[in-house]
This record gives sequence, structure tokens and C-alpha cells, in this order.
Amino acid sequence: MGHHGWQGNPPGTEHEARRRIVEAATACIDRVGLAKTSLSDVAAEAGVTRQTVYRYFPSLADILSAVALDRVEEFAGRMERHLASFGSAAEVAVESVVFGVRAVPEEPHLGLLLKAGEADVFTVAVTSSQSFSLGARILQNVPVDWTSVGVTTDEDFEGLAEMLMRLFLSFLQYPSTPPHTDDELRTLVRRWLGPALDG
Repeated sequence: MGHHGWQGNPPGTEHEARRRIVEAATACIDRVGLAKTSLSDVAAEAGVTRQTVYRYFPSLADILSAVALDRVEEFAGRMERHLASFGSAAEVAVESVVFGVRAVPEEPHLGLLLKAGEADVFTVAVTSSQSFSLGARILQNVPVDWTSVGVTTDEDFEGLAEMLMRLFLSFLQYPSTPPHTDDELRTLVRRWLGPALDG
């Protein structure tokens, strides 16, 4: 594959090459922060030229997107653990929105896209079928009685996940003025979404 550098240990596949670049970018961001991380820094960290990085990622924004998405599973696990403490479908739905709105901007990696001004990239990632499937899996794993509120099929869970993710995305990117407190946001979402999920 004509790899250059790689600190004497070239990757065997395209996937491995991309993974190493993402790991290099993550290391740079953790060390010096997003604002000071450049594509040149990422290339140096990975032990390759800028041209090699460009072969796998057309821009720094693409690398940031990959870094953020690489941490989605970890974020999903934390959200699932948080939601497990609520006892009804309506509470789980409401808290998933509040958790998303509050936690994503503070995520050291997942919040990168918003902080980097890459809101469009973030929106595309959140509204992808892959994200909806992940959201559905989180909901299915939370121990509440979904069948009592008519949420029974994979399609039901994916539909609910899509609605919740689009809602949290809207609050995240277009906050109210002044911004809602957690309790205000919880009350608003509960008032209008709750009746659809009260058994």
C-alpha cells in the first residue's frame, strides 16, 4: 500500500491505518487541546507525512469526526447506566434528552465537533441510521416495561430513538434564551412527550 513512515511499523490494512491516525489525533488533543492540534501534529504523532494523513482523511474536520465517533460506544454505555436508574418509559425518554443536552458538550472527544464549529458534521453523525440503531439498543437495554406503552419492535425502538435524538439535537444546537435549567428542560419535555409514553 506504499505506506510512508509509520515509525517503522506500517499498518496491514486501510482500517488499521485510519485507526492509528485517529489514535494519534486523540493523543494530540488530550495533550495540548483541540485549539492547538493541527494536521501536522497528528501526522507527526502517527509517524507519517501530512500527505499520508490526507490519503485517509481529507481534512482535520474529518479526523475530528472520526475521533468523536470513536468514543460513541463509551458515551452510550454511560448513558445506559444513567437511564437504568429511572423506572418508567416516560422518565427514560425525558432523561435521555436531558442527559444528551448536558453531557455531549462536556465530552472531551464527542463534544469536539460542536466546539470546532463542525455542527453540520455532528448533525449528520447524530441523525445517521447507525446512531438511531445505537439509540434503540440503549433504550432496549434499559429495564423498563416498554411493552406496556406499545414500544415492542425494533422499528418502534428505532423510531423512538430517532425522535429523542432529533429533540436533543435541537435543544443542543439551538438553546432557548435564556437557556433552560435541567429541571426546566425536564419539565418541558415531560409535559409534551410524557403522555405518549405513559402506560
